[in-house]
Amino acid sequence: MPLPYPWLNRTFDFNSPVEMYPDLIERLRGAPARLGDQLLKLPRDVLTKKPNDGEWSIQENAGHLLDLEPLPAQRLDDFLARRETLSPWAGNNDATDASNHNEQDIASILRNFRAARTKLVNRLDELPPEDFARTAIHPRLNKPMRLVDFLEFHAQHDDYHLARISQLIRRFAPTSSRA
Repeated sequence: MPLPYPWLNRTFDFNSPVEMYPDLIERLRGAPARLGDQLLKLPRDVLTKKPNDGEWSIQENAGHLLDLEPLPAQRLDDFLARRETLSPWAGNNDATDASNHNEQDIASILRNFRAARTKLVNRLDELPPEDFARTAIHPRLNKPMRLVDFLEFHAQHDDYHLARISQLIRRFAPTSSRA
């Protein structure tokens, strides 16, 4: 089963109309529910099984989404403060590797992810439409993006990990555990 195309190899064309922002907010709002629908029915041994050395388990992929959630909140602050460049990603996934997500309860990871994401989308819901056209440089991509583009970028990151989780569920979960 091939892995999803690597996240760091992806390129992005930021050309969605600014008016797409409500759709993208809904995509972000729905990620915790989509994640919970996939994971709450799975047994712990499936959630925590590592596919290969160095690859994350299903539960670690979910934990990574939680670990990263402070970054979009900070980047939203960057857009609103009209900073020229967005706050950088650490450049590694050390936080996820060190978090021991497989030792945690999946319900706690999901609850905390939902709380953090709800806080983000509530802030987005309060913004006037013109804020979604604000622009800043994405530090890793080294190109300008509007706030609406950032929402799409963040939603695609969610989808990347949800796709990986789906692959691992198909690989490790007994048929009776799948939807």
